[in-house]
Amino acid sequence: MNSHSRSMTKAPDRADAEEALDLLRQWASAATETEIAQLNPAVARLLPDAPAGNYPDLSRHYPEGFVADSNYRATLPDLQNGPSSLIRGAHEQIQHVGISNFRLPIRFHTRDNGDLTLETSVTGTVSLEADKKGINMSRIMRSFYKHAERTFSFEVMEAALDDYLTDLESVDARLQMRFSFPVKIESLRSGLSGYQYYDIALEIVDHDGERTKIIHLDYVYSSTCPCSLELSEHARSSRGQLATPHSQRSVARISLVQEPGAPVLWFEDVIDHCRCAVPTETQVMVKREDEQAFAELNAANPIFVEDAARLFCEALQSDPRVGDFRVVASHQESLHSHDAISVLTQGATFATRSIDPKLFSTLIHQG
Repeated sequence: MNSHSRSMTKAPDRADAEEALDLLRQWASAATETEIAQLNPAVARLLPDAPAGNYPDLSRHYPEGFVADSNYRATLPDLQNGPSSLIRGAHEQIQHVGISNFRLPIRFHTRDNGDLTLETSVTGTVSLEADKKGINMSRIMRSFYKHAERTFSFEVMEAALDDYLTDLESVDARLQMRFSFPVKIESLRSGLSGYQYYDIALEIVDHDGERTKIIHLDYVYSSTCPCSLELSEHARSSRGQLATPHSQRSVARISLVQEPGAPVLWFEDVIDHCRCAVPTETQVMVKREDEQAFAELNAANPIFVEDAARLFCEALQSDPRVGDFRVVASHQESLHSHDAISVLTQGATFATRSIDPKLFSTLIHQG
């Protein structure tokens, strides 16, 4: 009898696969657990109710001497750079995806030519095209670390931005650094001094090839209500009744774009503009004579929240280095259970029809 082997050139079909699987299970029905455990795990998993012993023993000790060379790294799975078939949800562009609150020490220049090293929180994002699954977010941090040892400026931020735009093959990107900037402030009358800390953020936005550099600064001040001041004085003069006007801690967030090609606009310059516009900045070191002076300073500068926005605006308009800007002020009332707020913008950069619902709740100074 002649026997003919199956053609080796014929591609196996579903029937062939089922026949092979049936043959494997027939063999397994008579095989020992040891024989099954010696199977390739991928094959063993095809068996129904296969005992746990079919899975190979795994080491439970950390391999300190293991080296991940280039060949090994090439075998590692990378789902974020997988095919578009892995995308879940709508196949749409994501405007910003990245990391937030990545912290590291950064050096900054000061106006008097000194350097400060400050803990800085970094947010970095890029756009993601509709046909891409995701990004490798660690690349943002690696790109940033390449430049973190240099004295920082917008130019170094741009270099980091360029790096991760290239690394992640993105069109748009945004980089923001937040930190607390110390400035020594003298008391009003006692001669003492102490450090005032200003919450500052530097931001670069790269959109459609156009790059915008933004400075954000929170200025904390006391606001005495002009109406309450007049009513208190009325009670004193007309009825001999002691009364005090209400005042409260207030915060203004100044956001501005520096004009291209203009001389350096230092953080201290922006602080000076704020202090010139609204001089009732909260104090650091205070003795009795300073507290009295602060009461007199507030009485000389009573201010509604509308006044605050316009005064900050006037100070910024006076500096030719300042381009578009936004002033957001919040007077956290001691009379009312709610706050008084105002927003004033100039230029297209900050013009918007929508306001972040949490914007005003972030205008709280944390001492």
